[in-house]
Amino acid sequence: MTTTTVVWLRDDLRLADNPALRHAADDGDVVVLYVLDERSDGVRPLGGAARWWLHHSLRALAAAVHDAGARLVLRRGAAVDVVPAVVTDARADAVVWNRRYGGSEREIDAAIKAWAGEHAVEAHSFAANLLHEPWTITTGAGGPFRVYSPFLRACRRAEEPRDPVPAVHRLSGPDVASDDLGDWGLHPTAPDWSAGLAAQWEPGEAGAGRRLADFVDGILAGYDTSRERPGVEGTSRLSPHLRFGEISPFQVRAAVAGASPREDRDAFLAEIHWREFNWHLLYAQPDLATVNHRAKFDGMPWRHAPADLRAWQRGRTGYPLVDAGIRQLWQTGWMHNRVRMITASFLIKNLLLDWRAGEQWFWDTLVDADAANNPANWQWAAGSGADAFPYVRVFNPVTQARKFDADGDYITRFVPELAGRSGSALHEPWGDDPPPDYPAPMIDLKDTRRRALDAYAAIGASGR
Repeated sequence: MTTTTVVWLRDDLRLADNPALRHAADDGDVVVLYVLDERSDGVRPLGGAARWWLHHSLRALAAAVHDAGARLVLRRGAAVDVVPAVVTDARADAVVWNRRYGGSEREIDAAIKAWAGEHAVEAHSFAANLLHEPWTITTGAGGPFRVYSPFLRACRRAEEPRDPVPAVHRLSGPDVASDDLGDWGLHPTAPDWSAGLAAQWEPGEAGAGRRLADFVDGILAGYDTSRERPGVEGTSRLSPHLRFGEISPFQVRAAVAGASPREDRDAFLAEIHWREFNWHLLYAQPDLATVNHRAKFDGMPWRHAPADLRAWQRGRTGYPLVDAGIRQLWQTGWMHNRVRMITASFLIKNLLLDWRAGEQWFWDTLVDADAANNPANWQWAAGSGADAFPYVRVFNPVTQARKFDADGDYITRFVPELAGRSGSALHEPWGDDPPPDYPAPMIDLKDTRRRALDAYAAIGASGR
């Protein structure tokens, strides 16, 4: 008798290195299911850029599943209702998935596993999207790490991560009713603002594989230094592919194993482990996007200044590197990591605006925004997070631009009002010959730095 298994995909939109899918395909017939869950309590709806990515990723996945002999089933609704309904429709014997680590997501998975137990349906979950699951890397006291360096050392001492699981090439299973992807409204219309995203990215498993190959074959050599320069192609740009699980960290790790120079490989793998660190933080603190990790920041006297926030969101602050970063984000759905830190520092410290406002803007505009990295990195920038950048250290966007984009390759790409300028005329364009169509600086860096430090002093140095 043939077994039928529903494979419930979430942030693992791939056929290769997919333990849940591999298990089901080896066992018999398969129904491949994706649920757009915007109704369950605690599940954060995707931002606009991520919705665009999801649309194209699901379209690519549907084609791959079709080529393998099956159909991608799309359903919309609360997962606790939809998954049992699909299991029933398919007369399935089992339901499987790859594990998630957010608090609400874990509760949903547990509820479905309980339903399965009550209805004689097998339910199994697998490790697929982290090299080390949160309960496998703990301090000597058995709790989560709050500091990255010892976390990284613990990961390196831990059991070697597994090799990638072979890809699934053949699928068969019953025909189950599916929604039409176009009816979900994930792709923007009226207007369609996604042209810049489409020019930059190739969502889907095949695109992820090509991005990884290009990185390993070229950019990885020199990564340790080139990753800091936003004007060059010096980073992997794998983050959105990892966010949607079009490629796994096991595949990435295997691809770079043995690469040289070693310092470049180690620097890149440290970034992969930073991603893991953030997911471990979310597992320990599910409300990471809304609650300060360090409670002392609950008393921070954030300003309410909607006009200042809008100027930052539009890339009209008058500071070229900040504006270039925000405009890159708006045009491409992505921002260079060094510039992410600088733009965040400017918002939090120079404008004294709550980090949650920036986190929400990035959530809506980043193609790689996920539930762990987005809030954890914003809390890092704010000083309120685990192993955070000290609040008293304030990035100077002019100094940073001179150091990491001295010739203005990055700035002028996204702030064309400054094309043809160099030196002070580029990095401090408010001098004797200001450009007529570029704004004057909205704040004074020294004054606002002093204001930020005074605000921090007001909440005291004690507290978690």
